[in-house]
Amino acid sequence: MAIPAKLVAVGLAVAGIVNLLPTIGVAGVGWLRSLYGFEIASPDLEILLRHRALLFGIIGVLLLAAAISPGLRGVAVLVASASMASFVVIALLVGGFGPAITKIVIADIVGLLALVPAMFARLVPSPR
Repeated sequence: MAIPAKLVAVGLAVAGIVNLLPTIGVAGVGWLRSLYGFEIASPDLEILLRHRALLFGIIGVLLLAAAISPGLRGVAVLVASASMASFVVIALLVGGFGPAITKIVIADIVGLLALVPAMFARLVPSPR
């Protein structure tokens, strides 16, 4: 059974939005503080978090592009799922995280679930 193309596109768009949300952190410390719920105590941490926000923007744009351009779907799913799954795994391995990280873990799980139709579409051959 083939996965409907609209379902794949919607899943990619949802995952794209999940990845675009933290991009606002590029705008500065105030946005980072509101996103993550803790003080950004040094320029080093600010640089790392702002760069992280920019990388999420790149992934989000790639996912939105893949929603409308099937040729991008394989790489978009690979990059996004690796990013989101690795964050969840690291968070679970480290443990002891607070509510801000819990929200990110949940958002990444939602994003991963949104990618499932695209993953299955790659595995299930479409009828000819």
